Amino acid sequence: MNALGACWGRELEPWSGAGSGAGQVWTALGVWPLLAMLASGADGPARAELERALGVPAGQAPAAARELLARVEEVPGCAAALGLWTAPGVEVEPEWVAGLGAALWRRLTGDPAVDRAALDAWAADRTGGLIRRMPVEPADALLVLASALTVRTRWAEPFREDRGRAAEGPWARRPFRRLSVSSPGLYERIAVAETAAAGRVTEVRVAGGGEVDVHLVLGEPRAAPGAVVSAGFELVAGAARRTPVAGLADGEPWPGLALESVRASAPRDVGVLETVAFEVRAELDLLAHAGLFGLRTAAGDGSHFPGISRSVPLRVGQARQAAVAEFGAAGFEAGAVTAVAMTRSGIGAPPGLRVRRATARYDRPFTFLAVHRPTGLVLVAGWVAEPTEATG
Repeated sequence: MNALGACWGRELEPWSGAGSGAGQVWTALGVWPLLAMLASGADGPARAELERALGVPAGQAPAAARELLARVEEVPGCAAALGLWTAPGVEVEPEWVAGLGAALWRRLTGDPAVDRAALDAWAADRTGGLIRRMPVEPADALLVLASALTVRTRWAEPFREDRGRAAEGPWARRPFRRLSVSSPGLYERIAVAETAAAGRVTEVRVAGGGEVDVHLVLGEPRAAPGAVVSAGFELVAGAARRTPVAGLADGEPWPGLALESVRASAPRDVGVLETVAFEVRAELDLLAHAGLFGLRTAAGDGSHFPGISRSVPLRVGQARQAAVAEFGAAGFEAGAVTAVAMTRSGIGAPPGLRVRRATARYDRPFTFLAVHRPTGLVLVAGWVAEPTEATG
């Protein structure tokens, strides 16, 4: 799952590159269960391509998807759901529906306005209002398969919020909502690494109150966004070795990091994080990366899904994801709806007491990964190209 998310992030780089002014957010967790259900009903080259994208045999994929979504449902602050809609006259194979869950099956009316309202209502309900519109168009859709995901966590140590400006870089001289937090516990969650993708990076793990942490990863000023995203996934996978700041010397040059010895009132080293509030929204076309998701053959003419329906030849006509992520002083929340629409296929200290202080400043574009702490599963990832501007 994380490998799929990392590859997708690299392919998104042209949309999130430096100077584009566009942030990015995506979740492979929203896509993978849909690919699993498509693979179980596909045959021929379409099935083989989907299996390669999934990394598991098609016959095992639906059970794995159900297990995955059930595990997400157990994570405090997280929710996941699947939905299926079919047009009048489309007969769906009972075995395939059983693999998805018959209770999730609904009928389209054939009236685009009515169907649009129903699909949008489902998206809003399943994401708590974070996503209010289904990202595919119901007109001409014979079958719609969708997933919804929400991630919410409150910080174990809330931030203080004020106005800030960057001294240099893309955000220089622009007022933004600055967030800061300082604690001995944070000192232990700041690390650096030499990564294959982006070279030197600094990582801060912002601890959530439940099972979800948000990792903030900052590269060198000239590092490409896609490279920094890949570096973040490297760190989560353990492919790059972290060095805690306790193992660094004062003054070592790491991105956004200042290490120094200071006077203090208590004999504990302190970590400081200065970052920005951000909100990132994106709507992404999966078919623009059809090869990555195993959808190249599935989107072409031909009867690729006899295991889904034998009454009508189906192909993937649309595949899109709408996602949002918001990072604020009190916590983090994100939501995503991913959908596939199938259409008919043509054929002050005491003297001498000194401690270390590690200050990480994220005042230029960086990547974030919301990670399920017990398993290392990346729930949502993204690129922060713009901070939330300060008002008033």
